[in-house]
Amino acid sequence: MASHSRDPHLRGTRFSVSRVACTLALASAASVTLFGEPAQAERPAPQEVRTRVEVLYRQAERATEQYDGAKEQADAARAAVADLQDEVARKTARLNVARDAVGSLAAAQYRAGSVAPSLQLALSTTPGTYLQRAATLDRLGSRAAEALDRLRAERQDIADTRARADGRLTALRTAQDRLAARRHAVQAALSRARRLLDRLTAAQRAAVEASDGGQDPAAAATADAGPSASRFAARPALDTVAAPSARAAQAIAFAYRAIGLPYVWGATGPGSYDCSGLTQAAWRAAGVALPRTTYAQINAGTRIPRSRLQPGDLVFFYSGISHVGLYIGNGEMIHAPHPGAAVRVAPISGMPFAGATRPG
Repeated sequence: MASHSRDPHLRGTRFSVSRVACTLALASAASVTLFGEPAQAERPAPQEVRTRVEVLYRQAERATEQYDGAKEQADAARAAVADLQDEVARKTARLNVARDAVGSLAAAQYRAGSVAPSLQLALSTTPGTYLQRAATLDRLGSRAAEALDRLRAERQDIADTRARADGRLTALRTAQDRLAARRHAVQAALSRARRLLDRLTAAQRAAVEASDGGQDPAAAATADAGPSASRFAARPALDTVAAPSARAAQAIAFAYRAIGLPYVWGATGPGSYDCSGLTQAAWRAAGVALPRTTYAQINAGTRIPRSRLQPGDLVFFYSGISHVGLYIGNGEMIHAPHPGAAVRVAPISGMPFAGATRPG
């Protein structure tokens, strides 16, 4: 009669299969909730993707401005460290000269004063010879004392300079750590945005990327429409912009020449820009130095209410002052919108207005 006992090997196999099936089910469930992005190949609604991508772009832009600020601090600290190291080298060279001078004086004093003064007087053939030698010793002693004072001062100066260099090195390391954290935040947000966009059709993705990332209800990505359906304004003729000053005209002309260049986070030109990099470069071309970041640029100049905007003014958006454009009149600006988009003309009504300033 055949045995009805279960083969232990079969029991183990069935148990392993069951565990694998359970593990796969859990992994599938986890992948559905990871980052809020379904693992299925289903195509989400383009408007939903646009909304989520815009949130990610805003996160990336805030992190980009923080990155720009940290990079500026790191660059300044790096330059200061280099200057201080050069200064230490120069002062060390002077210290070596002072040390050699002290050594020479000490040798001369030893040669001239190896015999006690009383014995020198006794051995001297004339008092005049002794007095001359004593005066020489006095001068050597005075010069040696001065050289020693200089040597001590040079050493203290070098110690102080090295302490300042150490402080700058600490600041540089802090800025570099902050820079790495901001870079990671930007890259993480942009990576998630790319994953979302990859689930759209090519036409839908182009429409989302062609938008300005604002909150205009007339969204560009509500259908399988190409970039031509986007809402950003057509490029007007430059001579139609009535700039209030020669400098404003120069800044606007620079921004016009940048239209069509790609947005790249952290970029300051000449082949690509982020939003504050573009406005900084435009006004630099007009002879006006602006800070690097949006939250610093809004305080660089005269604050202007929206009702008094003139071409050349800087217009800022979002509560965190994370985006900036260059106003050109008629409710429009030139700005670098977000990754995947080019510098363009767009209405200022498409994003939450946060303030304006007039450089110069």
